[in-house]
Amino acid sequence: MKLSNVTIGLIAAGVFTGMLGLAFMAEPLYKSFCQVTGFGGTTRIATRAPKEILDQEITVRFDANVADTPLTFRPLQRDQKVKIGQHGLAFFEVENPTDRPIRVIASYNVTPHFAGPYFYKLECFCFEERVIAPHESKKLPVVYFISPDIIDDHVANQLETITLSYTFFDSTEYKGPLKQQAQGAANSATPG
Repeated sequence: MKLSNVTIGLIAAGVFTGMLGLAFMAEPLYKSFCQVTGFGGTTRIATRAPKEILDQEITVRFDANVADTPLTFRPLQRDQKVKIGQHGLAFFEVENPTDRPIRVIASYNVTPHFAGPYFYKLECFCFEERVIAPHESKKLPVVYFISPDIIDDHVANQLETITLSYTFFDSTEYKGPLKQQAQGAANSATPG
């Protein structure tokens, strides 16, 4: 069977269009995949804590970094011991030492990466962009838990320590939702 030049051209155009569409969708699809599966240490988001709390404890360490921004950013506690299924509350502090507002967004992950599918956040400053006002200091909460499902994973159930890490990036070019203006976010604690 011989195909006409027009048919071959239409097939090539269809393949090109499909590949172009996949290229544009690659980043959002990968991000969704990581959030759903916890791949690469991506934590998951929950709307409620589990009902079951186990006696086994895991130490959660906290790490804070900045990239391309003059902010200072640090955890207010080095680590916490939490029972599996119990929600934990941790605070980070961000400070803007400059005379101008700074727009930032936080990226986050956990290590070891195979703990990602079991680490859930109920509330986090990292979900949306923030504006930190000049000379503002802000305490930012994270409410999290480690899923009891971790017990069924023959590798992850041996964990004694998980590190939760955040990095604030300048988001001047970011086009997503803006969580707060200079006065502060509704879900952020006021400076103490």
